[in-house]
Amino acid sequence: MLVALSGGADSVALLHVLLEAGIECRAAHCNFHLRGEESMRDERFVRALCERLNVPLTIKDFDVAAWQQEHGGSVEMACRELRYAWFEQERERQGCNLIAVAHHANDQVETFFLNLLRGTGIKGLAGMQQLSGHIWRPLLNASRQDILDYLDTKGQDYVTDSTNAENDYRRNRLRNRVLPALEIEFPQAHERILSTMSNLRDDLDLITSLVNNILPDERHIDIAALCSLPEASTLLYHRIRHLGFNRGQCEQAVAAAHQGHSGRQFHANGFAMHVNRQSIDIEPITDKSSIEVPVDLHNDIMSPVHVAISHVNAPFSPLMCDGKRKVAFCSSLMDCERVVLRHWRQGDRIKPFGLNGSKLVSDLFNDLKLDHSAKRNTWVLEADGDILWVLGHRASALYPVTSESQDYILLSLI
Repeated sequence: MLVALSGGADSVALLHVLLEAGIECRAAHCNFHLRGEESMRDERFVRALCERLNVPLTIKDFDVAAWQQEHGGSVEMACRELRYAWFEQERERQGCNLIAVAHHANDQVETFFLNLLRGTGIKGLAGMQQLSGHIWRPLLNASRQDILDYLDTKGQDYVTDSTNAENDYRRNRLRNRVLPALEIEFPQAHERILSTMSNLRDDLDLITSLVNNILPDERHIDIAALCSLPEASTLLYHRIRHLGFNRGQCEQAVAAAHQGHSGRQFHANGFAMHVNRQSIDIEPITDKSSIEVPVDLHNDIMSPVHVAISHVNAPFSPLMCDGKRKVAFCSSLMDCERVVLRHWRQGDRIKPFGLNGSKLVSDLFNDLKLDHSAKRNTWVLEADGDILWVLGHRASALYPVTSESQDYILLSLI
């Protein structure tokens, strides 16, 4: 177990509990250098503690100001992003199963109110999960007082962050002002809030299970089926929120689907949601346009698509081709220096038969009423900079084969 060890009471208790349970532990300490000598005091304390307990320790120094200059955000956000990214790197490097952090029941209550004030949904009000990815919170059911009592019985000291008494951060104001006043006015408020959060987590599990059954394929959602259901945007949100999409995006996507406005796109956390004519499709954002696969026209193409290539020395008949999946080109095509298969790119043009000049491939796609996913997955054959074939849809008039031709190549998309 990789234990996030700050030196405060919570993380010190966590380390002791895990060691007593017989779990092999390694400690990781972040020094953000935000509190001068106090930051160095914490580091010295952690070093001495780990040496006494015979626990391997790794320490990382961070430049918070530099991170903020590059990414923006508050100091609190910067510290959180930096430490969790580093914890995961260390977990992988050291071969640990999980990252143990010392969040406890009081932190849950604070999270409830912080999320409530942000305007959250059921997931935010349900609070932190005991296990989330590689993050484990074994003390989540213990109160702060439980932790202090435990350390007292062991005679174990700890360090205190002086900024915890300041009220510059919203969490500190909740912890130091709001929640103590709430407990005075409403005794056992903490316990009742924790009970409510537990109920909400159960409700969330049920909702998630039901939504997954109603919309089994999160990457391909049938618009007719979705729009026939009550609260369609809420259903969509609960189905895809784990991918990073928010309620507003889901509301706009369902509205576009209702109105038949295909082509709308929404992005979140490396995914793109496309509202097509019949479905809402979600796919990872990748730059497919940069992929190029060299082609040897002397042999069948086996990857990324299967194209059979025949070299013919016989009279040609137009019935041998359909101009879509079966096409023919003059054998002089073999003289081209660069022949590749690639995906369509913005600005690509093709010279179709019967048309003076060229046509944008994007206009061809629109004429064929292809949705975004189909466009992205269509391959084109390019030779020395000219697009000769939009596979499965249209061939170019370049390198033409006539009825008199007796030396040509046939390409068949299998």
